[in-house]
Amino acid sequence: MTEQVDTPTERRTDQINLSQVAATKVKTLLEQEGRDDLALRISVQPGGCSGLRYQLFFDERTLDGDVTTDFDGVTVVVDRMSVPYLNGAMIDFVDSIEKQGFTIDNPNATGSCACGDSFH
Repeated sequence: MTEQVDTPTERRTDQINLSQVAATKVKTLLEQEGRDDLALRISVQPGGCSGLRYQLFFDERTLDGDVTTDFDGVTVVVDRMSVPYLNGAMIDFVDSIEKQGFTIDNPNATGSCACGDSFH
């Protein structure tokens, strides 16, 4: 299932969300790799101190049941098992003196560990 969506200015609760800043960063990373055939795959896996851990990586595979959304030319893929955990989540990119990297603001997370690397 592929859905064409403009980069959201408001958070949608029925899908994952990608900020404009994050979309720009993903495009930059893909340009540096010289690849235009990769999607940003976001999944939830067991692990971490709180039980679940996010994984973000570039992927060329398409799996049965994947939910694919396009954000301003950036393809984001979520596997069917991760969709319920990620609906309404906002993926952003932070670049400050204190932190650099992708962040996930997830309204489905009821708690997280002190390191901020996992949730439940």
